[in-house]
Amino acid sequence: MKRLIPLAICCLLLGRQASAQVVAQPVPDEAVSDRDGDFAAWVAGFRAAEIAKGVSPAALDSVIGGLHYSPRVVELDRAQPDDSGRIALFSDYVDKRVEPVRIGRGRSVAEAMAADLAANEATTGVPAAIVLGIWGMESSYGAVTGNFDVPRSLATLAFDGRRRALFTKELEATVSIVERGLIGRDRLTGSWAGAMGQPQFLPSSYLKYARDADHDGRVDIWDSRPDVALSIATYLGTSGWKRGQGWGLPIIVPAGFDRAKVRNLVAPTSCTRVYEKHSRWIPVSEWKALGFVSATGWGAAGTSADDTLATLVEPDGPGGRAFLTFGNFRVLLAYNCSNFYALSVGLLGDALR
Repeated sequence: MKRLIPLAICCLLLGRQASAQVVAQPVPDEAVSDRDGDFAAWVAGFRAAEIAKGVSPAALDSVIGGLHYSPRVVELDRAQPDDSGRIALFSDYVDKRVEPVRIGRGRSVAEAMAADLAANEATTGVPAAIVLGIWGMESSYGAVTGNFDVPRSLATLAFDGRRRALFTKELEATVSIVERGLIGRDRLTGSWAGAMGQPQFLPSSYLKYARDADHDGRVDIWDSRPDVALSIATYLGTSGWKRGQGWGLPIIVPAGFDRAKVRNLVAPTSCTRVYEKHSRWIPVSEWKALGFVSATGWGAAGTSADDTLATLVEPDGPGGRAFLTFGNFRVLLAYNCSNFYALSVGLLGDALR
């Protein structure tokens, strides 16, 4: 999941912070695994390799000292939709996420954070509604942030080997967070996959995009709403959000439409399962000429320019819900490369305008 470095804000000397070693213990519902021996050897190898790069031994020991392998994390990783064989439908997914409780929380946050959100939009170009859409999808505005020990999760997933390069990089970033004194070791909690705080940033994203908006000397995406809001806006703005353009809009596909006419002939090179669901880029004017009708009105898309390029996305296939998505939709996919996710962010944001 993108090297802008946030403001260094350590209040203590790094040596003092790193020397206060925090030893991660197994969560209560997990017995010590029979893989702990091999896991400990992998962690020792990781430590040696990082020390050879010049990383502080004290910071390494603070982050990875005493870690245990987590069978639960591997179990959750294996249960992801792409690996479990389950068929997921967007109609089910979105109904569980763009729902009254989440919308109500979003409206409360929007009211309380109105000045901050407006200031962030002025500087980054990212609308408040989109920031709120991400925030709500990731943690329901801080209600669910995860209580897994992030270094343990990342080390387990790196050792497991299925996506070793990714999770090893994230474990390296976690050590860097502590070595730089950006946040204390005890704050490194999050999802089973290592995503942290209310915006669910992986450690490398924290290093690049997290910001100290309230100027209290800490980049706190766990408890500081101003930091969370600016960090999300910075992520999207840095990733290429185009000011003044929407993400997309619900569309009505004309009866009998031949989708072969708009099939994308260029094979995607990344995130292939997602982009295979996208048509080729066509100006809005051509979609209108083909008989497509906006379900909410063309102006509601955030742009009514006929030369705006858009792709057709039908997440459940022909006959289900359909959307025209603009370039900014790809920025939402940069946050989480899932059509279900990005569409839900857009729809939740629309509900909060």
